[in-house]
Amino acid sequence: MSDQAALEKIGPEHLLTLYEITRTINSSLDFDEVLNNVMDSVMQVTRAQRGFLMIAGDDGGQLQVLVARGMDGETLDEANAYSTTIVNQVVATRQPLLTNNAQFDERYKPGASIIMRGLRAILCAPMLVKGRLIGVVYVDTSLRSGNFTDADLRLLSAVAGQAGTAIENARLYRVAVEKGRMERELQMAREIQESLLPGRVPTLPGYDIAAGWRSAREVAGDFYDLFLVGDDALGLVIADVSDKGAPAALFMAVARSMIRTHASAGFSPLDTIARTNDLILDDMRSGMFVTVYHSVFERTGRATHVNAGHNPPLWLHARTGQADFMPRGGRAIGWFPDNPLRAVETQLEPGDVIVYYTDGLTEAEDPAHNFFGEERLVQAVLEVAGESANRILETIIQRVDAFCAGAPARDDLTLCVVRYTG
Repeated sequence: MSDQAALEKIGPEHLLTLYEITRTINSSLDFDEVLNNVMDSVMQVTRAQRGFLMIAGDDGGQLQVLVARGMDGETLDEANAYSTTIVNQVVATRQPLLTNNAQFDERYKPGASIIMRGLRAILCAPMLVKGRLIGVVYVDTSLRSGNFTDADLRLLSAVAGQAGTAIENARLYRVAVEKGRMERELQMAREIQESLLPGRVPTLPGYDIAAGWRSAREVAGDFYDLFLVGDDALGLVIADVSDKGAPAALFMAVARSMIRTHASAGFSPLDTIARTNDLILDDMRSGMFVTVYHSVFERTGRATHVNAGHNPPLWLHARTGQADFMPRGGRAIGWFPDNPLRAVETQLEPGDVIVYYTDGLTEAEDPAHNFFGEERLVQAVLEVAGESANRILETIIQRVDAFCAGAPARDDLTLCVVRYTG
């Protein structure tokens, strides 16, 4: 089950629980602390008798139990006393598993550990990052009153998805710590940024979408996200964190998780951004903020947009051949409690194109320190009006590179192109 699929199956009664867990496991980049936070959170929500967190080696090798917990939070001495049969099946299928009758479940016979330890109910879920197995989370109980439910399985699957990303980020950070101080921070930040970008562009009938992200030598905090919202809509987020380096990368990870969690749970774009703003103000004390533009596109061409202090996208109208910028609006997330956000609805026509970007594009400089600017962006898009989203994206980047003429980039460049085909 993918991270996206697991989030969509979470009921509203578990959404706050999932948010609290996500906030906890993303609150640190210390590898051991993240592992312990994940295990403690899993034991709390499943009410299991025992829990094991198994992590694959850096080369994706054999799983190793790094954390083992008992019901009262004590560390278990017998770190390998779990059902290898069930763990191996989860590893092989990449799917979560639930059994409430392990002793007599034909799927797991023979299972020496199940028989010897009198195991009764077992939950197990893979932790995946872009389809790659990071590890497995496993809980069990021998108590007669300890049955797990399908809701427990869905929640554990969603937690495992969030935990996989948090653990991978912490592992990347641990590797970076071994490098030089400046190089360590910059490399870690870049890797975290890259790990949070979509592995592939999701598809929605009627849309042609292309996206690109290029990190500057001085790492900032750009990110974009693309995800399906149900079966008939697609969510897009483009954002820019105010700070640079590792703090910005960590802040970016938290902001992205909050936005995706709310959007995937069915909240409107306006509610998604408003709730994220409130939560960041309540929970973050970094002084950083993030500009965000969030859109949700429907198959019919109808779209809803919310701008939180971000650069307004460029809308190319196929029928008239005109291009204009969408309205500015709102303040950056994490800046003020009373954010004047508003939702804007649009109806796209076949051939219409919306270009999303961060200020690393319009503020790209040539050797004389002139900005690329909005007018050159409009000209680049008009040159290839009517062509594919990927061709439009490539043309914009080519024009920026030609303008900069080798001048070093001072900021990240992030670009998303959405073309409605009807």
